[in-house]
Amino acid sequence: MTSQAGQVLQRAELPVDIPQLSVMSRWRALFVRFVPTPHKTPFTFGYLVVLLGTTALLRLASPMLASKLLEVSSTDAHNLWHRPLVALLGSAVWLSGEEWVPYAVIFAVAIAPLERRLGGWRTAGIFFSGHVLATLVTEVPIMVAISVGLLPKADGRWLDIGVSYGFFTTAGALVFLLNRRWRLPAMLLIELFIVAIYVSDDPASIESIVTVAGHAVAAHFGYFWWGPWLRRRQRTSTPSSPTAPTAPIPALP
Repeated sequence: MTSQAGQVLQRAELPVDIPQLSVMSRWRALFVRFVPTPHKTPFTFGYLVVLLGTTALLRLASPMLASKLLEVSSTDAHNLWHRPLVALLGSAVWLSGEEWVPYAVIFAVAIAPLERRLGGWRTAGIFFSGHVLATLVTEVPIMVAISVGLLPKADGRWLDIGVSYGFFTTAGALVFLLNRRWRLPAMLLIELFIVAIYVSDDPASIESIVTVAGHAVAAHFGYFWWGPWLRRRQRTSTPSSPTAPTAPIPALP
């Protein structure tokens, strides 16, 4: 509000609440900064729309149809052996537990900030590289163990879906865009999150062991592969848009 506008309101005996307007402006700026939009974060926004659609489908479909869709899309050892592409791609469009809102918050906090700095294609590459790598690193040994008789065939069929591997890779990479003093606390927070997920499930089951291993692989892939790449790019690269000014990737506060 300008000083002239304030004087006009005072002459009209209307209340002037400049501090309140300032607080509202800060909340609006914070909302705009974190909420994914189709213009600034098309990958994050579009992915959330897809996940919202598949979550709604699971709620509306019959139990038999929902079970069949998830079974075909699971990245268990059986599916990876018989239909690897369908399993790798399909598993990333379903959410375990049919809860969409927590994932929307996670995407807004961990994926959208990276997309604002790298663009949609590179962010998608980081996300899906972690999803594929962590899946193969954890499931291929299961396939080998089943084939040589170390594990029963039943361990090759279990429900393995979700976006957590991609999320942990993206979050691990995002750590290296933080200021130096926040990197170690952020890494510790991610590690604690992985442990909390593991202990809150059935720690002795093969499913939980494979999942926690996948989370660890994905996060450390983000730390030690994509993180250094981002730091190098932060110093030397330019934005992909031909109309954007030449500048390094900014660090997060």
